Amino acid sequence: MKNITILGSTGSIGTQALDVIRANPALYRVVVLTANANAALLIEQSLEFLPELVVIGDESQYTAVKAALAGTAVKVLAGEHSLCEAASVESADLVLTALMGSVGLRPTIAAIEAKKTIALANKETLVVAGELVTRLAAEHGVKIIPVDSEHSAIYQCLAGEDLGTIEKIYITASGGPFRGKDRSYLASVTKEQALKHPNWVMGAKITIDSASLMNKGLEVIEAKWLFDLDISQIDVIVHPQSIVHSIVQFNDGSMKAQLGLPDMKLPIHYAMAYPERIESKFPRFNFLDYPEFTFARADMETFRNLGLAYTALEKGGNMPCIINAANEVVVDAFLNDQIGFLGMSDVIEQCMSDLPFVAEPALNNYLETDELTRIFARELVTKKYLAI
Repeated sequence: MKNITILGSTGSIGTQALDVIRANPALYRVVVLTANANAALLIEQSLEFLPELVVIGDESQYTAVKAALAGTAVKVLAGEHSLCEAASVESADLVLTALMGSVGLRPTIAAIEAKKTIALANKETLVVAGELVTRLAAEHGVKIIPVDSEHSAIYQCLAGEDLGTIEKIYITASGGPFRGKDRSYLASVTKEQALKHPNWVMGAKITIDSASLMNKGLEVIEAKWLFDLDISQIDVIVHPQSIVHSIVQFNDGSMKAQLGLPDMKLPIHYAMAYPERIESKFPRFNFLDYPEFTFARADMETFRNLGLAYTALEKGGNMPCIINAANEVVVDAFLNDQIGFLGMSDVIEQCMSDLPFVAEPALNNYLETDELTRIFARELVTKKYLAI
């Protein structure tokens, strides 16, 4: 039996991970659950799985969670600072980092320093500080198993292969709800339209990122660090059916692709079971239901965020940290009707051009950059869009 910590158990990835655990009670045991603010669901999950520790990020809800679990042996902590303790619990074999945004960085580092295997669903950790995180993982002998469907696909294609034989990887994108639309159309789209993803069921933030193609940009940066690639080796192609999750091309010209239905429980199950491949009862893909696969070049002129991500990766240093923090601010503003869809790229680009660049950042530089970028991006949103 494998002991599992889930950082972010009430989000989309966390709840689906618990579905996987419910389906395999003899294989997995929950030892830690954490949530940011959804105390009601965290309580419900804790009463079902009875972990050793739970953390509620919103400290104002600590008393309610503590009282609800008073009749159990579950230890309750509160506050973002408690996430590092949660990530380091001794009994855990694997830490699933399903936190949203850059808040996942320090807990992931804590888990690495505690020599826990990482199932990484928090792509922002590698976007913000990929060089630091991968170096620490190597120093501590820690394996990072990606949970993003695209990176899980690449990881599976590379099983038994030499990373030095990779010629190119192709990260697939559905194109989101606005595939094929032009900028004049995007200028007036609403959050309700952007939240209607054609294939995947995800949280609000990642769904908006998918609509803007920022999600693919962040995945490009993540792939660079996960698989030790050059920028020229990473391409994004649009595949509306979302069945081919990514492709690896090798130096002899051969290619491998991983296929499956668009269901996040598949890569979650793979990461938790690794290195074994364990039978599941999930629905099976049928080629006859998908008689045609199509592929197209990603439109980086219309969807500027993808190009900005490539620019940030090429610049290096703290630039990916800047783009990530700025994106989190503008997505939140868009979801709160404070900025238009196209305005998000404008704010991100100005943050990239105006904020201080650090070529070789340490952890404190990443944290300072993250904080400074959020302040500056919020000021831009207020001055440009709310002060009209």
